Amino acid sequence: MNSHKIGTREEWVTARNELLAKEKELTRRSDQLAAERRELPWMPVEKDYRFDTADGPKTLAELFDGRSTLIAYHFMFGPSYEAGCPTCSSMADSFNGAVPHLNARDVTFTCISRAPIDKIQAYQQRMGWTFPWASSFDSDYNFDLQTSEPEETVRGWLANGVPPIVARNADMCGTEPLGYMTERPAMSTYAVEDGNVYLAYSTTARGLEFMMDYYAFLDRTPAGRNEGDQPQSWVQHHDKYPARA
Repeated sequence: MNSHKIGTREEWVTARNELLAKEKELTRRSDQLAAERRELPWMPVEKDYRFDTADGPKTLAELFDGRSTLIAYHFMFGPSYEAGCPTCSSMADSFNGAVPHLNARDVTFTCISRAPIDKIQAYQQRMGWTFPWASSFDSDYNFDLQTSEPEETVRGWLANGVPPIVARNADMCGTEPLGYMTERPAMSTYAVEDGNVYLAYSTTARGLEFMMDYYAFLDRTPAGRNEGDQPQSWVQHHDKYPARA
């Protein structure tokens, strides 16, 4: 038996128009927030960070690849991982195709992870991605941005037990919970002007949901996200879902 409310066409149109007004208001507010993001002050990046890339060692300024803006996604892939975080990987399936469009607007996109570059390249080949990906292995970069934490700090977090989602994701990444939890996802936007690099914006946690295209689709279905009390516990690497998924 259908448990959802059933209505006539007139009732549906009335309800849909009421919802549409709220959706339009949300869109206008989103435009306002985007303008406020652009007005944030820029913070100079004064440290000389170095990264390993497919094209050899690069500075942060060189990661811009000649463009005025750099978006860096801090992909959870630590030195002890054998595969990237499944949630970060699900996001990469979406943003991989966006890179040429960003480049056309004078924006370079790259992922940055602490895993060594050979591990990154092997995993990227497995997943079929082509976006730029830099390694900050043996660098202070992640720790300075607090996208990585020392193991001694994480050990304290796990003193009262390992959350099920952490145990699951660590296993999918081929590492232990301690190693898995040293990394956290984030996105940073940088600007370069007169040869100087500035941090213009950053976000993490639910601020990254705009990169999860599948949530936008699920939010427009009758069942919604339907995740229960363990968000993202269903997310896997795209080559690990059962054949029917």
